[in-house]
Amino acid sequence: MTQVRPPGQRRRWRLRLRGRRAARGRVRWLIPGLGVKRWFVLFAVCSLVGAFSFLHLTWTGPLHFAATRWILYLNALTEPTVMPLWMVGLIVTLLALVGAVTSMVMLNRSILKAIGNDPNTALDQIHQTRTLSRGARVVAVGGGTGLSQLLSGLKAHSGHITALVTVADDGGSSGRLREALDMIAPGDLTDCYAALSDSPVLARLLLHRFHRGEGIEGHTFGNLMLATLSEEQGGLAGAMQDVHEVLKVRGKVYPATTAPATLVAQLSDGREVRGESQLASALGAAHIERVRLEPPNLPTLPAVVEAIREAELIVLGPGSLYTSIIPALLVPQVAAAIRASDAPLVYVAAIMTEPGETDGLALERHDEAIMQHLGRKPDLLLVNQQSVPSDVLARYAQEGAVPLTSLGISTRIRPRVRLAALLEHGPTAHHDPQALARVLLRLVERRTRW
Repeated sequence: MTQVRPPGQRRRWRLRLRGRRAARGRVRWLIPGLGVKRWFVLFAVCSLVGAFSFLHLTWTGPLHFAATRWILYLNALTEPTVMPLWMVGLIVTLLALVGAVTSMVMLNRSILKAIGNDPNTALDQIHQTRTLSRGARVVAVGGGTGLSQLLSGLKAHSGHITALVTVADDGGSSGRLREALDMIAPGDLTDCYAALSDSPVLARLLLHRFHRGEGIEGHTFGNLMLATLSEEQGGLAGAMQDVHEVLKVRGKVYPATTAPATLVAQLSDGREVRGESQLASALGAAHIERVRLEPPNLPTLPAVVEAIREAELIVLGPGSLYTSIIPALLVPQVAAAIRASDAPLVYVAAIMTEPGETDGLALERHDEAIMQHLGRKPDLLLVNQQSVPSDVLARYAQEGAVPLTSLGISTRIRPRVRLAALLEHGPTAHHDPQALARVLLRLVERRTRW
């Protein structure tokens, strides 16, 4: 049974809790790198210098009489036998300094309230801004759930994230909007915007899917919003800046190409399959030999090329190899920029094989497929080393999926393989966003040791 505290005790408990939170908040101002303490120190030093300068002015100038009266007044407050006169002056000086700092803090709180910011979260915002501004410049390429999970982990460490998203999806809500409005597929863009948004409310709204309503059933709010902006601006290329500002995105999200594209797969039995949504069901006993986009010479945004040029790390995946990662690499300007980049290129291998796409495809074949379509080998292949729980394995086995491991790899790629604990605890075999982000950023720090 829950214990009910008396009203007086509850009030004392709330006051004590509020006091602890305030104390923790004051201590957090001492965190290095906020760029705040230096100004408090400067304010205190200037206040002391100003006090001594004013003392010099009054003692040597026409206000000498006022200074004398002030000293006599302080002396009268405390007998010399109880407290020396210099100590009285020290106490008054410290009290004045505390009052000045308090007034400055309260002024800042009033200003923050006036512009609609919560003073209690101001410290978090300052810390995030200062910390994230020093984060690594990362370009993440892919689509689907894997990319959005990676972004949700990276955004806690850097504000210089650029997501380069495939837009060849032609199924579900994205496919219907593509067909109706002749636009690029918005689905994976929506997932990435939600992952990088600083507003939990907006992130939740973006992913909300309508389950009723003629014409909007099956669509997500984010897809409809992007479709609206695409119509208003004559394409999403002109709406990118508006989207980033409206959604308070930490970083940037760009489509790999701004033109509608169709994924075409060449199969081992000689057949061609058009459309991403048709691929899995059409494979049968065959496997994918190669994929391409139609039309072939697709444009990309200048901001995409610039982000790749400035990147300190380029990450491929995690995600579907042939339908999420490689399609983004088939845009000519994107591929050329990645090949010319000095940044390390890291391929994050999926934890499980994907039925209908990578069945029986070993890690080495993933590496070869990237080289075949991009013209550059990944510098590192990052693979999960944790064992997948037996109940999760059994569930995936029913669909024909098995773990993608580093077992049996040849000496050709072994030096480029890195193993790490990347599995997220849960009912699915997904990457842990925070663990994956930490491993990738450590790779950036240790680049000189490769």
